[in-house]
Amino acid sequence: MSIKAGLVGLPNVGKSTLFNALTKSSVPAENYPFCTIDPHVAITFVPDVRLQKLKTAFDSKKIIPATVTFVDIAGLVKGAASGEGLGNQFLSHIAEVDLILHVVRCFEDSDIIHTSNEVDPLQDYEIIVAELVLKDLESVTKRIEKVAKLTKAAANDPVKKKENADELELLEKLRKALDTMQLQEVRTLLNNSPVKTISLLSAKNFLIIANMAEADMEQYQTNQHYQKLVQHFGNDRVIPVSARAEWELSQLSDEEAAEMMSLLGLKERGLDAIIEQTYSNLGLITFFTCGPQEIHAWPIKKGITIRQAAGEIHSDLERGFICAEVFNCQDLFTHGNTNKLKEAGKLRTEGQDYLVRDGDIINVRFNV
Repeated sequence: MSIKAGLVGLPNVGKSTLFNALTKSSVPAENYPFCTIDPHVAITFVPDVRLQKLKTAFDSKKIIPATVTFVDIAGLVKGAASGEGLGNQFLSHIAEVDLILHVVRCFEDSDIIHTSNEVDPLQDYEIIVAELVLKDLESVTKRIEKVAKLTKAAANDPVKKKENADELELLEKLRKALDTMQLQEVRTLLNNSPVKTISLLSAKNFLIIANMAEADMEQYQTNQHYQKLVQHFGNDRVIPVSARAEWELSQLSDEEAAEMMSLLGLKERGLDAIIEQTYSNLGLITFFTCGPQEIHAWPIKKGITIRQAAGEIHSDLERGFICAEVFNCQDLFTHGNTNKLKEAGKLRTEGQDYLVRDGDIINVRFNV
C-alpha cells in the first residue's frame, strides 16, 4: 500500500533541511521564505532489523523494504487559506497525504529569520492549524450548500432524501466544531459517524517534529520549547530532532555517522524515529514474503485479513485465494529453520479470515 506523509511548517523552521536528510536529495534550503516552490516527493525505506536476519535465514539475493513517501510542502503563512503567501495550492497538497508532520522551530538563531520574530513552536503549529480549519470551514460550507440542493432534487426519493438529511446533520455538527476549534470533536465525528462526507484537512492524523540545535540534542528534554510541546501534545506525538545534524549525518559513511552520533550523544537517528513513528501512527504492520530470490516487506493496516493482505502482493492472489501457509519471523529466529518450526507446530495453514500479525511470513496458495 502507498504511504504518504507531508512535512508542513512555517518558512525557515528547517523543513527542507530535514527533507534533504530524509531523502539525501538536494531540495533548496536557503534562508528565505518560499524557497520550495513546488512540493518535492521522495521515497524512504522503513528501517527494519528483521530484514537482514530473514535474508540470512533464507539465503536470499536481495531485500525489498517497506517504504514511506515524504512530501516537502512549501512553507505556509498566516492567511494562506485566503491566498496569502503561496496560497491555497499548498493546502491542496496537504489533502493528498495520510499523515501531517508539523515541523516546528525549537532553536534560537539570530542569523535565521523567523517570520514572527519570536521562537514559539506552539504558536507556529496553531498558525498552520488555523489555516487548515479556515479551509475546512470553506469546504464544509460549500458542501452544505450542495447537499441542500441535492435534497430538494430528491424530494420524491425517500432513500436519497434521508441520506442527504443525515449528511447535512453531520456537516452542521462539523461546522460548529470547526468554528470553536474543537479538532478532537471533528475527528471523532468523522471517525465514528456511519455517514460519508468530505474529508477535512484539520482531521488528519499528525506528529510534531521539534527541530532543535545540534547542541541541545544530548539533553533535549531540557529544551524549554520541547517541554512546552510535550506538555501540550504528550511524549508519543513529539519527535525531537536536529535537522542540521540529521542532514550532516546523511552525508557521512556509516562509520563516520556512528562516530558523529557518539559525539552528539545520539542513541538513535532522528530520521529513523520519524519514519518508524510515521509508520506506527498510521496503524501499519509488516508481513513478509520470503524466498531465495528476495525478502519483501509489505506494509498493511492492522486488522486486515490474510486474503486482503494477499491482494497487496497481487490482485490475482486475493481473487483466487485458497489458503496460506503462515509462520511468524520471531518463531523462525527462535527455532532457527522451517523444519524445526514444523516440529514445534509453529508453521500452520490459515483460511481467508485469519488476521495477519506483524512479522508474519506468508506463502499464498491460489487458483485463478
